[in-house]
Amino acid sequence: MHDLEHIAEAYIAAWNETDAAKRGALVERAFTPEIGYRDPVMQGDGHEAINTLIAGVQHQFPGFRFALKGKPDGFSDMIRFSWTLGPNGTSVIEGTDFGLIEDGRLKQVTGFLDKIPAQ
Repeated sequence: MHDLEHIAEAYIAAWNETDAAKRGALVERAFTPEIGYRDPVMQGDGHEAINTLIAGVQHQFPGFRFALKGKPDGFSDMIRFSWTLGPNGTSVIEGTDFGLIEDGRLKQVTGFLDKIPAQ
């Protein structure tokens, strides 16, 4: 049985860390080395790619923070959790991610955007 709350919190912590060295350690804690990440606007494989994706989001949305929305759930080796992204605890962007868990870390993540600003 996996600790789904811990896995989702480790994911959010990695996405929120702005210090590259600290983020690298959090990425290793949250994701397996073979991590594959896909969402509608970006994708990457491996720790280095995940680190680059996170840095890109932080550059595009300076001062924004991720937060869990609700409680993660799942079964077997699968997890589903929702999140928000915005400044000062507000929600500008929201999404739901589905992941494959291996040894307590995420091996694969597929993300969906539930709320995005009008363009």
